[in-house]
Amino acid sequence: MIDSYLDHLRVERRLADHTLESYARDLRALAGFAADAGVAVERLDRRQLEEFVRRQMSSGLSPRSVARRVAAVRGLYRFLSIGGRVSRNPADDLHPPRAWPALPKGLALDEVERLIEQPEVATPRGLRDRAMLELLYATGMRVSELIGLRASDLHLDDQYLTCIGKGSKERVIPIGDHAADWVRRYQRQGRPELARRATVGPGRAGRLFVNARGGALGRVGFWKIVKGYGRRAGITGVVSPHVLRHSFATHLLERGADLRAIQMMLGHADLSTTEIYTHVLEARLRTVYDRFHPRA
Repeated sequence: MIDSYLDHLRVERRLADHTLESYARDLRALAGFAADAGVAVERLDRRQLEEFVRRQMSSGLSPRSVARRVAAVRGLYRFLSIGGRVSRNPADDLHPPRAWPALPKGLALDEVERLIEQPEVATPRGLRDRAMLELLYATGMRVSELIGLRASDLHLDDQYLTCIGKGSKERVIPIGDHAADWVRRYQRQGRPELARRATVGPGRAGRLFVNARGGALGRVGFWKIVKGYGRRAGITGVVSPHVLRHSFATHLLERGADLRAIQMMLGHADLSTTEIYTHVLEARLRTVYDRFHPRA
């Protein structure tokens, strides 16, 4: 049943692979709970599902993770109900714990500069990494969107690119001169050398950014690259592609960018998702007020 539901999400809902992996983990936890209770998943009642949620909360998971787990459970039972596998949906109004919005953790401007300058641009891999870091910070793309780029998605002379985001939705994002110049340099000097190492054709992946063997560069691989450069730059906090995305949004907001424009560039379906960045600005305004106001 769970496999059928995941197939439905993959084929009909077209969810991303990493989202499917998260849902699979969540539903495996439900299956384990049902097995411990000696009950088939489709036989769990409302009281048992509430107990499942309480156990997830006491297991050390964050409220956000528990909320996603509850969403997976509700989706599964909705799928079973529509398919006639359960006569009554026990998860119809199952609610997760309230997830307080976590403040995005971004980097300061000088930290971004130090991070971006770490790659050794005399090498093809260093050129690739510099171009990716520049582009990530210049556009705020998700890492999956960045590694999925193809050369045809770039319109560097017109200073924009197109990418496919969540829900297979395409959006247009502007690019600055600095990032565009590094991408051009990588295309001229870095990618041909990396693609030449591919076992088949001019870069097996057909992607703009390829790994050292000319194949597709993965999310985990790039995450490790960014983390390594963060250590080399002496940045003590967490450094990841998602942190650069947060930094992009925060720095734009601090300089007066319109929240809806940031929403469009980030690819958020709902403005309320983007509004979490206003908390960052409010926190910094409070710090400035406390520091400089004569009666603070």
